[in-house]
Amino acid sequence: MATSDHAIRYFHGGIPDLKPGQLITPHPPKVVDDCPICVARAAGQTAVIEGLGPVDPATARPDRVYITLDREYARFYASKYWQGDLYVVEPVGDLEPSVEDRFPSWTCEAARVRSVYQRCVLLTPKQRRALLKRWTAADLAAEAGAQ
Repeated sequence: MATSDHAIRYFHGGIPDLKPGQLITPHPPKVVDDCPICVARAAGQTAVIEGLGPVDPATARPDRVYITLDREYARFYASKYWQGDLYVVEPVGDLEPSVEDRFPSWTCEAARVRSVYQRCVLLTPKQRRALLKRWTAADLAAEAGAQ
């Protein structure tokens, strides 16, 4: 098991109704009936929506669990899972940096739930806009740094 400093709070958002002590392990993405984005993601593909372009690409590491230091980023993923929950977790196994997004996140073999931070996460339009603004700024900063 990876050693983790309990002063560091890792978050994971997703599957609902877990309790402290339970393990979060890799699992297939949630598929909502008649959702073309969900169906594409479950097939390891990226849906392309007219006017928006590529939306919600498949996870690069479906064999790993994703954790982050950014609560709002994890809250977004909890909100994507129907009535998903937000957890404070402890990584199990080695941590590997995730480079899929610009928020501080890692993958691990599993994550143990330390506490439930919020049940049934729903984001308001204002919360979604605020996260999108941060996400866009982080992407633009990364692009500028790569040039």
